[in-house]
Amino acid sequence: MPLPVLSTYRLQLRGQSSGFGFTLADAESLLDYLGALGITHLYLSPVMTAVRGSTHGYDVTDPTTVAAELGGADGLARLSAAARARGMGLVVDIVPNHLGVGAPEQNPWWWDVLTHGRSSRYANFFDIDWDLGDGRILLPLLGSDADVANLAVDGDVLRLGELILPIAPGTGHGSGPEVHERQHYRLVGWRHGLCGYRRFFSITSLAGLRQEERAVFEATHAEIARWFSEGLIDGVRVDHPDGLANPGGYLAWLRALLGPNAWIVVEKILAVDEALEPTVPVAGTTGYDVLREVGGVFIDPAGAPALTRLAESAGADHAGMPALLRELKTRVTTDTLASELHRLRRCIAAAAGADHPQLPEALAALLAHIGVYRCDYPGLSAVLPTALAETQAAAPQLGPPLQIVAAALAAGGEPSVRLQQLCGAVTAKAVEDCLFYRDPRLVSLNEVGGDPQRFGVGAAEFHHRAAARARLWPHTMTTLTTHDTKRGEDVRARIGVLSQVPSLWIEFVRRGEALAPSPDPATGLFLWQNIFGVWPVDGVVTAELRERLHGYAHKAVREAATHTSWTDPDPDFENAVHRWLDAVLDGPVARELTGLVRELNPHAENDALGQKLLALTCPGVPDVYQGTELWDDSLVDPDNRRPVDYATRRAALAAFRHPKIRVVAAALRLRRARPNTFLHGGYYPVLAEGPAADHVVAYRRGDDVLVAVTRWTVRLRNSGWGATALPLPDGSWADTLTGAVFSGTAPAAALFAELPVTLLERADA
Repeated sequence: MPLPVLSTYRLQLRGQSSGFGFTLADAESLLDYLGALGITHLYLSPVMTAVRGSTHGYDVTDPTTVAAELGGADGLARLSAAARARGMGLVVDIVPNHLGVGAPEQNPWWWDVLTHGRSSRYANFFDIDWDLGDGRILLPLLGSDADVANLAVDGDVLRLGELILPIAPGTGHGSGPEVHERQHYRLVGWRHGLCGYRRFFSITSLAGLRQEERAVFEATHAEIARWFSEGLIDGVRVDHPDGLANPGGYLAWLRALLGPNAWIVVEKILAVDEALEPTVPVAGTTGYDVLREVGGVFIDPAGAPALTRLAESAGADHAGMPALLRELKTRVTTDTLASELHRLRRCIAAAAGADHPQLPEALAALLAHIGVYRCDYPGLSAVLPTALAETQAAAPQLGPPLQIVAAALAAGGEPSVRLQQLCGAVTAKAVEDCLFYRDPRLVSLNEVGGDPQRFGVGAAEFHHRAAARARLWPHTMTTLTTHDTKRGEDVRARIGVLSQVPSLWIEFVRRGEALAPSPDPATGLFLWQNIFGVWPVDGVVTAELRERLHGYAHKAVREAATHTSWTDPDPDFENAVHRWLDAVLDGPVARELTGLVRELNPHAENDALGQKLLALTCPGVPDVYQGTELWDDSLVDPDNRRPVDYATRRAALAAFRHPKIRVVAAALRLRRARPNTFLHGGYYPVLAEGPAADHVVAYRRGDDVLVAVTRWTVRLRNSGWGATALPLPDGSWADTLTGAVFSGTAPAAALFAELPVTLLERADA
């Protein structure tokens, strides 16, 4: 019987060949510490064999084996046994959507397909476009088509630099280019925008799997099934199920395979107004929806007008962001994902028995009007017809090709599947990987699952969503930081404080731009906030921080794709950004920045502690991302995959003085002591009274736990709490963080005398 999952701790595993290692054995060495922290389950990144040197594990090359460099199957078994001995369990991340094919010789299934073509036993495993071109698998792995001339025969393989490809039996005579012409694949330049297989988004090194085929499902899940049958793990996190042909069908198969008690959560990125499909047999999502709610409640809406004006003065068109998003989606569809668009067009034309020269344009426009990752879940049945109506209203001339789309979709099948798969890729590339790097109003809002147009989350919305989650998805995952978040939780909390002090921030930006003018005002405003978010309180800029900020700036300007991009880099603009960054780090503006950070950091820590306690106690199962039990200044990956200093964290837990680890440990230990309260208990808002009541967010879990946090504390510096108080339910309530005992109506000044948060446990129960 699986152990109930009360909390998880995310660990990013990696082999030594990735630069530094963190293996299953390393995870085992942390069990005592994580157990003392209060964690019930280790939540492991993918453990299957991946491309050698992988820093993340999502480029699996052999889904039938546990990676040897992580410790192999024996290492997983030892970790599981050691965890079980401590009353703990394991949750593992699985990757059903794709396999890593960037190094073909490391992926036996892909190698076999390239060797034998359609006659390979694995030809049906991958989502290959056999009808593209001359019927060979199109591989866009060359800088240009002319690079074919440099192919060389080396025994039974073709080589081009580090690229190694198989030679079909009996076809290896002649020069490299001659042998290439006889293969089941054809190498082409990547700038053609054509690819012979479905990719994970636009990543050519990740090839899509056809999990809708039972044989593929069974082959890729045999090892996972063994883990459950042998009691090694208690749950799985499913990576990107929206990329599959039929996510609902896949999850039904997975539930049947793993059993009714397995904890299954899905990486489902919900739009702000989208509910998780109630028919899917899972515990919930991986928590991006809760991340937005928990972080958003600390954003002060009063700061929106001034920060909006600042962004517009820098050249950002805030009111035009929805139109910009549609433009970005159209561009992604027709450019970045052109290969997938061409395949969809052929599929729709074949199904409808008709074609139209504007069909690609109509498809791109339609996708630009769909605001979710995919809309074929039963609960979203109104989304597609609404998008069709909006598309035709915006562009009446597209009526005829839209009719062809509707005709093709009427019977479901492949046209519908490919439209939905492309929709998810378009959304991810346009929103998360572009728009979120362009909108400079308040960048802590630019997070996976978020909507920068929504300036925070009101307390009423927060309470209502939490209560609904307690009823509908009580065991969903909650989180604040993941391996995919654009900024770590504490960085977002600090940036969010700017919503409370817009005038102060505007003044700083103007002084900063006068002292160190950025190459582009909008880019500068975006980067100023990120620099502020990670700036050390002591103002000491280490070589590591300098390198990290330059790496982040490089990624940010290329993702934004305004002045430079990954495919068409502009060295002049990028060099100007790096020179500007050095001027900030080394010039007089650094002192100004240090002063601002010192002034606002107490408020940032207040919000960081508040959002952490909410995430750990609101309805759902909380995940603690590795290292975030102490202050964490991580930005987007790979910055958030740096080694974690566990010696420091062990010492901090033993001393129990650091405020964040006190909050984390107290909440996790209380969850473990009162599992029914947190797994099955209801959620009931508790409303503060008095002049500063809006600065308190509080609720009760079940009948025996009460949580209260403070927010918008900048305004409290002068006014104080006054007569503000929190009415407690009958009985005595002890603060697990400080030991103080309260009853009746507790004054806010007393509740928050030592810490800006309180975690009350009924003392007389």
